[in-house]
Amino acid sequence: MARFFRAVIMGPPGSGKGTISSRIVREFSLPYLASGDALREQISKGTRKGVTAKEYIEKGQLVPDELVTSLILELLSTYSSQNWLLDGFPRTVQQAEDLSAKYEISSAINLDVPDEVIISRLKGRWLHPVSGRVYNTDFNPPKIPGKDDITGDDLIQRDDDKPDVVMARLKNYRKYNFPVLEYYRKRNILKEFTGRESNEIWPRVKLYLEEILKKESASVRTF
Repeated sequence: MARFFRAVIMGPPGSGKGTISSRIVREFSLPYLASGDALREQISKGTRKGVTAKEYIEKGQLVPDELVTSLILELLSTYSSQNWLLDGFPRTVQQAEDLSAKYEISSAINLDVPDEVIISRLKGRWLHPVSGRVYNTDFNPPKIPGKDDITGDDLIQRDDDKPDVVMARLKNYRKYNFPVLEYYRKRNILKEFTGRESNEIWPRVKLYLEEILKKESASVRTF
């Protein structure tokens, strides 16, 4: 009997999920799927799902469960015989239930970062849309303000990174995420990490995953 390590990583927008996830992927060689990237790809392609999702995102609202779930489960089906890390999904209990109906989740990682840190972080975030390179005017500024370091192209600020939209996103996130945390807590797979910076949180995440992956590996060998 094969057993796979399937984990979800959660946290408010701007909590450093992308940074922590990239380190997890690099350190542990896990296939990675970010729901936000998947949605933005749909938006950039102008698909029906993308157009609908954009309307919600620009208002700081959650994209409907059925739309996101359909997309994510479709993409995860390509990793049917692999471990994986899922970023940004589930965001509601219904999504969590739909995911659990298809896959056994090994761990739910939650990043707990104060709202004031997130607001400050996101209002200074700028993006090179072609490459996906991200800058921050506070701690990772471009060499020339408003320009990508490599190409010299103009940087943009995503609509959902603007302060008024960030506040709406955080409000919605807190409203819907608490029940999801409780869902995973009751299943004894929730692990929470509190901090203000990714460099503060990462060593604890790394140690936790080293321990849990060692247990998963030992469990597989007993089958």
